[in-house]
Amino acid sequence: MTIGTNYAMGPGMMGGGGFGYYWIFQIIIFIVFLLTIWWLLKNNKTSAKSESAEEILKRRLASGEIKKKEYEELKKEIAK
Repeated sequence: MTIGTNYAMGPGMMGGGGFGYYWIFQIIIFIVFLLTIWWLLKNNKTSAKSESAEEILKRRLASGEIKKKEYEELKKEIAK
């Protein structure tokens, strides 16, 4: 047994009290995590902007893509 060696309360695996530069690594991981969450929320716009079939028909009629008669026919088909 070596006198003065306390393995349970030693300086840590890397030496120097156990802090070292590990805190920088933790901050980088946290920033990457936050950026990932932000990116996912920013790019998840499909559910918020989905149009109903009737809204699409109204938009197409307003832009002149379809005529009033075709609009009425398609509206009846959607209602079925």
